[in-house]
Amino acid sequence: METSEIRQRSVGRVKKSIKTTEISNGKNERLEEFRDKQDKNLEKKSQNGNLKTHSKSDEVGDVVVDDEKEFSAFTVNVELDLVSYALFALAFCTRFYRLSTPRDIVFDELHYGRYVSMYLKNVFFFDQNPPLGKQLISAIVGTVGYEGNYTYTKIGEHLSPDFPIFWMRFLPAMCGSLLPPVVYKLLLEAKLNRWTALMGGLLIIFDNALLTQSRFILFESILILFTTLGLLFLLRFNKTPFGSAKWIIYGIVSSTFFTLGFSVKYVGFMSFALGLFLVTKYIWDLLYDSNVSDIQIVIQAFGRWFLFIVIPAIIYISIFYIHLSILTKAGPHDHVMTSAFQASLEGGLSSITKGQPIKVTHGSQITLRHTYGRPCWLHSHAHVYPVKYADKRGSSHQQQVTCYSFKDVNNWWIVKNPDINSLVVNFEDPEPIKHGDVVQLVHGLTMRALNSHDVAAPVTPTCQEVSCYIDYNISMKADILWRVEIANKETEGQEWNAINSHVRFVHLGTKTALRFTGRQLPAWGFNQHEIAADKKVDQKDTIWNVEEHKYTKVDDKKERDRQLHLAEMIPTKQTKFSFTEKFIELQYKMLTFADQLSPEEHLFSSSPLDWPLMDKTIAYWLDNKSNGQIHLIGNVVLWYSGSIAILTYVLLLIFYLLRRRRLIADIPEIQWKRFQEAGEIFVGGYIANFLPYFFMDKTLFLHNYLPALLFKVLLLAFVIEHIDFLIRRFVKYSYSKIAFRVAVICWILTVVFVYFKFLAISYGLQKLTVDDILDLRWKDTWDFIINKKFSLL
Repeated sequence: METSEIRQRSVGRVKKSIKTTEISNGKNERLEEFRDKQDKNLEKKSQNGNLKTHSKSDEVGDVVVDDEKEFSAFTVNVELDLVSYALFALAFCTRFYRLSTPRDIVFDELHYGRYVSMYLKNVFFFDQNPPLGKQLISAIVGTVGYEGNYTYTKIGEHLSPDFPIFWMRFLPAMCGSLLPPVVYKLLLEAKLNRWTALMGGLLIIFDNALLTQSRFILFESILILFTTLGLLFLLRFNKTPFGSAKWIIYGIVSSTFFTLGFSVKYVGFMSFALGLFLVTKYIWDLLYDSNVSDIQIVIQAFGRWFLFIVIPAIIYISIFYIHLSILTKAGPHDHVMTSAFQASLEGGLSSITKGQPIKVTHGSQITLRHTYGRPCWLHSHAHVYPVKYADKRGSSHQQQVTCYSFKDVNNWWIVKNPDINSLVVNFEDPEPIKHGDVVQLVHGLTMRALNSHDVAAPVTPTCQEVSCYIDYNISMKADILWRVEIANKETEGQEWNAINSHVRFVHLGTKTALRFTGRQLPAWGFNQHEIAADKKVDQKDTIWNVEEHKYTKVDDKKERDRQLHLAEMIPTKQTKFSFTEKFIELQYKMLTFADQLSPEEHLFSSSPLDWPLMDKTIAYWLDNKSNGQIHLIGNVVLWYSGSIAILTYVLLLIFYLLRRRRLIADIPEIQWKRFQEAGEIFVGGYIANFLPYFFMDKTLFLHNYLPALLFKVLLLAFVIEHIDFLIRRFVKYSYSKIAFRVAVICWILTVVFVYFKFLAISYGLQKLTVDDILDLRWKDTWDFIINKKFSLL
């Protein structure tokens, strides 16, 4: 009976194993594995023993064990981390509370709401950031029946009852709700304990800036969630055995989320750069492992870089393929693009190009658009350059030639044959102008020819002045011959075509090229852009293309002028632009468009130095019936504590490095490794998302700091846990640990208090008095708004 009892015990344990559900951190799994091993050992002993009896009950036991083994394959183990669900529930309540209020346009909702609506209308728009955020929101509102009827033109404008403002704001709010549990999981993955990870999640919930930014049609909450998920799965990826199914899945998921992040806003690339650094560092660390062969290192490096370079490129291009496939109709922004791009859109330029000639010939009336960079057209007018400039340099006093950013009758030029006086096209034998031909460009209204000579340009003195020649009967002769060079003749042919041919005009006398310098002229030039002649011919600023084009049919100047004034500004027939051509041009415009704009002064703009201590806020919305308002303002206690945490980490790092230089290890090696990893991830992420703004020549706002704020909060959580470790290790008094933890709890309660203190201007639901506003103005640099109508309330 000994064997029977052993088998019955084994059967009981197997049944117990099947009924057990794993919860939390895998302790039950290890317990069951231990029991299984015991069962196997017992079975081996019974099989190898000297017992000769074999009862019927033994056979029944064998059958039961086999049945249990068969059904064990259908067991489902479920893990529920209740902390994550609790964090999500709390964040959801804060982010979705009265989400549709205020039912007005709030801050940049004015622009992003319009972009979303244009998606639903298939109308092309230009934005300097990638389109994923707009695509996701448009997909949501499209499912609830919104048709894109957006007519709002100013911040604070009241929304119509049928405008789906809740669904417009749904995705940012949902991403803001998911961020705290993801931060909690990230801190656990970074080897912090559960209490510290919980604290990190709560700090994200109780920051007023993150709350406000996730309640409107703004994209920071989507961006931050995607990049945080990318970092979370990257940490799991680096801990997983190379080549396993989990390794592949974690790698794909991580690179996907990082790509989605910078496909919402380009600043997400800063976090992606952090991910690339961690991937590269992992390979670098492998070089020290003598157990890993050179071939294995090469294979691992190739695999990781494939996951984090090739896959992001495919996803990124796919997002733009969807973007350009949807936006097929011309809209208010297509003038930013080149003429060929514009002419490929439906309903705009392409609808009015019928009948316009393609081939440019002698007698062609044309407008010349600067092909790359800022959209502007070669322009002249009767005004002349001043005799002397502000720096006392002299000019030619000839007629001004500029680049004008608007359609204008003074943009017309006539291509003239230097050998004949007539400006009329020879319709009997039209001769298209080819690459290398020499022409004169005569200004349509003033009838003066485009000229250049050895006189310094007005704003760029390293280049030559370009003018329209006036004969003052002095020694300065006309130098008005230009050679036509077609830059893309390999694809467009040797003949000069409207729209598609990219043309350079090389001055025959001085071998310089007609160039758009990008610099503005003073008031005497009406603040238009400078045109000069540059000795460096081969550059993008010297490329032009014909946009409007027609043939000169009459020789009478008055009639010709009348026709020019009545002429419709149109390009040629609709062009066929491939996705690749559109994608490359759009990328170029998006990456360079900001460089062509001067930073604009804004009442609520700020510099990166203002952000760590929150010296500036942003007014998002003002109630027109009270002093109620919404401001982007963070939790002061949290932001200051985060800045102190950065300083504390740096001081500790310096201290540890100096001590280790003296061969003194104050903390165990495993703690030192965790300390280094925290610096690489959290401090590295903070620097990557903060430092680049010091080199950006653009208008900046406080919300640009939010991605860096995330890493500051993560570092703050780590520093608190590390200080707790140091107290437990080095302070002998037992009450010190208790005192520190009580202090942390009191600090967290202070964070929560400040959070509720500023909720009035985070939600904008209360009708505030002047005293209420002044009570919230804790710093003199905070610019809150007082409505004059209610200044006495």
